[in-house]
Amino acid sequence: MAEQGNIAPSTLAPATVSAITQSEIDQRVFDLYDEYCHGQIDRRAFLQQAAVVTIGGLAMAQALLPRYANAQTISFTDERIKAKYVTYPSPGGTSGTMRGYLVQPKGNGPFPSVLVVHENRGLNPYIEDVARRAATEGFLALAPDGLFPVGGYPGNDDDGRTLQAGLDQVKLRTDMLNSARYLKTNALSSGKLGVTGFCWGGGATNFLAATLGADMQAGVPFYGAAPETAAIAGIKAALLVQYAENDERIDAMWPAYEAGLKAASVRYEMFIYPGTQHGFHNNSTPRYNEAAAKLSWERTIAFFKKNLA
Repeated sequence: MAEQGNIAPSTLAPATVSAITQSEIDQRVFDLYDEYCHGQIDRRAFLQQAAVVTIGGLAMAQALLPRYANAQTISFTDERIKAKYVTYPSPGGTSGTMRGYLVQPKGNGPFPSVLVVHENRGLNPYIEDVARRAATEGFLALAPDGLFPVGGYPGNDDDGRTLQAGLDQVKLRTDMLNSARYLKTNALSSGKLGVTGFCWGGGATNFLAATLGADMQAGVPFYGAAPETAAIAGIKAALLVQYAENDERIDAMWPAYEAGLKAASVRYEMFIYPGTQHGFHNNSTPRYNEAAAKLSWERTIAFFKKNLA
């Protein structure tokens, strides 16, 4: 079922993130930022090209760079959760060992579990915050760091993006697959597994759904690449697919993906959020759309509660 998200027009990003709001940024600068985020151009080229496409382009570009310290929504010390870093085996992965950020709700469990998969730059503070958000809703959440075998998230997205691009992508996906299996069989887990992810992590969510089959109960990919057409038949999980309106590269994959889902009789819902950019859920930059982020997250939690009960 494909629907348009029922939200107000594009909402401005919080003032705590940047003095420049989403509505003030030229779409050409957003497009350049998308190229930068996906490794097609480096930071210098992004800033230089933004400066020449429009008046004030450099300031717009600088405003789009993440500000993680201002984006935290759930404190590390929130009394509703307990968080720690864990290591676990990952046979066939980059190094054979993985590390993740495990967050449990208050109590002894068992809890339904949700894997939170990062973007194309490793386990940054935004993704850790998303894991804490999931835990406050009653889920055992694990956010794996695909960069752990090469030293972990380096503290900035530029270096993280470079590190992740340099990994063997098959082994990196294997690390995510082993992370999902570790979480599903964790002593605190009920055995019901959901997966969500953003950008690269959205594509990984689709990959895991196709690979895990009946071992995965629910998936919520945010603006992620569709799996290979031949793999779609392996999906047994219910899916909630979330897209940005202004995300041509990813959105163009949907018709073929939907046809495959229908052919495989997969239960799915899809929402496109009007007036949004790729990355609208990430509240560390002005690509963030408060109304869309709130609604999509509410839908995510309701979907997991329904399918992981």
